[in-house]
Amino acid sequence: MITRRHFLLFVTLMVLLGGAVGAAAEDASALVKQTAERMLSALEARRADVNRDPALIYGMIDQILAPHFDFKKITQGALGQHWRAATPTQQQALMDGFKQVLVRTYARSLLNYSGEEIRYLPVKPTGKDNTVIVPTEVRAPGSTPIPIDYRMYNSGGGWKVFDVIVNSASLVSNYRSSFSTEIRQNGIDGLITKLAEMNRKGQG
Repeated sequence: MITRRHFLLFVTLMVLLGGAVGAAAEDASALVKQTAERMLSALEARRADVNRDPALIYGMIDQILAPHFDFKKITQGALGQHWRAATPTQQQALMDGFKQVLVRTYARSLLNYSGEEIRYLPVKPTGKDNTVIVPTEVRAPGSTPIPIDYRMYNSGGGWKVFDVIVNSASLVSNYRSSFSTEIRQNGIDGLITKLAEMNRKGQG
């Protein structure tokens, strides 16, 4: 499971999302940096309000970040072969529940952000049309840099994130293992219930 990495992962997710995204792959790293600075500035501007009412962070995430994640693609990847076995109603419940888990995890990490340095590296091609890897490194004082690669694709309306690789560990693959275990033990409805329980308890 991603533990310490989780914090660095979700802190850095902010760098990918926000305004309009250039279609050219070479623009991705510049966009990452610009959006990171804008997101952090926005958070700092509302820090006092958020400190008084931490729930405000969810609205910021929904407005700035969530529209630029492909939660359906992320959930499909995490479910693997089990996605096709789910009914449309179950698929929607899985997608909604998993989105909340990721948003809550990100929110906790964002609230604890304390100025870790983010280094932006050149975009890597993947060999697939409209798909790139945006590599970054997160540096905390006294710690080894953490490499974080973002798998993104251009949907025609802008770049969207569909996986994140932290120290060679895929977010999608990490959840695929635990989701598969839950489904084998308790079925798809059991996983839906598990996600709801995680969200009630604020887990991620």
